[in-house]
Amino acid sequence: MGLYRDQGVVLRTIKLGESDRIVTFVTQGHGKVRAVAKGVRKTKSRFGGRLEPTGHVSLLMYEGRELDVVTQAEALDHFRSIREDLDRLARATTMLEAVDQVAQERQPGARLYQMLVGALRALAARNAPLLVPAFFLKLLALEGFQPVLDGCAACGSAGPLVAFDLIEGGALCRPCARGPAVSPEALDLMHRVLDGGLAGVLNEPPGPATAEVDHLATHALEHHIERRLRSVTVLD
Repeated sequence: MGLYRDQGVVLRTIKLGESDRIVTFVTQGHGKVRAVAKGVRKTKSRFGGRLEPTGHVSLLMYEGRELDVVTQAEALDHFRSIREDLDRLARATTMLEAVDQVAQERQPGARLYQMLVGALRALAARNAPLLVPAFFLKLLALEGFQPVLDGCAACGSAGPLVAFDLIEGGALCRPCARGPAVSPEALDLMHRVLDGGLAGVLNEPPGPATAEVDHLATHALEHHIERRLRSVTVLD
């Protein structure tokens, strides 16, 4: 046990006593970490405003048996455009909740941390309709549960693919069809997200296909984590 440095994003906080908080981070080098920020709720706290959800910070922490202790926190990104826009904040909160569900405590996951920081930076720059569903699809791929989109997830045929089933794990042809219908346009968007075309997808305007991808990606992630995302109801 001892002091260590890392970088992290604040996923959530809960009150502890009269002036402290327990802060949950996803970090670059230590995975998900829960730590006590002492005195952080006092008006004269040295780093209270930096330890709010979406905060991207450089940390000095003391490792404890159950909870670590934050001894220093310096802001790396303020994400002011997210915090000052209720819609962007709701979208950011949904991504934070998703990461909180899949991240493992004290299990290094630099790629997950980098994905979240990148998504928050993209959201701060532009409130793209497909940013959150694209993040969910990328998160599923990182977890090893990338949806099958190149052929029927049940029989392997080339299609045409007309449905999307979470139990089978992806798109389905007409003879195997079960679950909600999926359009060719939505399949194309999901393909592009997962095959290196994310930048172009984020430029897509709102429409039936983007709404379809949003619905499918959200339910696919919820199926994977086996629970509803509470923050999704805010977006709805």
